[in-house]
Amino acid sequence: MERIDIENRTMVTEFIILGLSANPQLQIPLLLVFFPIYLITLLGNLVIIIVVCAEPHLHTPMYFFLSNLALTDICYTSTIIPKLLGILLSGVNTVSYAGCLTQLYFFLGSAGVEIFLLTAMAYDRYVAICHPLRYPHIINWRVCILMAAACWISAFLNSMPTTVFFSRLSFCGSNKIDHFFCDLSPLLKLSCTDTASIETLILLDGSFTSLLPFLLTIISYIYIISAILRIRSAGGRRKAFSTCSSHLTVVSIFYVSIFCVYLTPASAFSLGLGKILSVFYTAVTPMLNPLIYTVRNQEVKQALRKPFGK
Repeated sequence: MERIDIENRTMVTEFIILGLSANPQLQIPLLLVFFPIYLITLLGNLVIIIVVCAEPHLHTPMYFFLSNLALTDICYTSTIIPKLLGILLSGVNTVSYAGCLTQLYFFLGSAGVEIFLLTAMAYDRYVAICHPLRYPHIINWRVCILMAAACWISAFLNSMPTTVFFSRLSFCGSNKIDHFFCDLSPLLKLSCTDTASIETLILLDGSFTSLLPFLLTIISYIYIISAILRIRSAGGRRKAFSTCSSHLTVVSIFYVSIFCVYLTPASAFSLGLGKILSVFYTAVTPMLNPLIYTVRNQEVKQALRKPFGK
């Protein structure tokens, strides 16, 4: 373990990522699991982006946000999985101090963009179903671009203070991260300085980036479901629900895994279960998103069939 002493302060210059399992016999099986997941994630989300850009009838606010979500999923999973694949393939499980903080920053930023975009998409569906006549005026292209830009900029600006606070922590004990990436909790456990202030910051930041968007999404769907139930015809209700069912499925999967990891009391939290849930929202969910939108969305399915129509 390499360290540097500066003004009586011990600074760790690299960390050891213990990964998902200490059993060396599981490295190749894990590699054979995560490489296809990552490949499917990249291809699936790239297909969504290409189809939305190529098909004029998909040039609508809903699909504009969907293409942004696909791009976010690529960034999100690419922050974590390539490093994990490198560890599984080469067995070199060290990461520099700067590299660990960089991964933490982009992980927090990408996760924030994902959460904000899901909230923006919920608002888009709320306006489309509850105020259909005013929809073109409320959700115009200028508003869409501003909302998407706000999601990206605010998320990455918001992740900066947390990363700066972590950079000021002292790591003078073990440098072994019992996780498969540089996450918040494992790094806090390694710090030998008082972490009360940064834990308060994480709590406040989590309320802004997770709980508040989650509540806004829930409120949007309360209005959406109420509006759908007021539709008299079964066909009309089915058509209205089909426009938001994919988004509702993605939101449910994402928030359940996130909340299980970050809102479970420490006394009841299992480290092994935490790793599994982390795999779910960092690898599995970004892979499932394009599949969910493809399977449950007729317009996307028709656009995908078009090149093979003849």
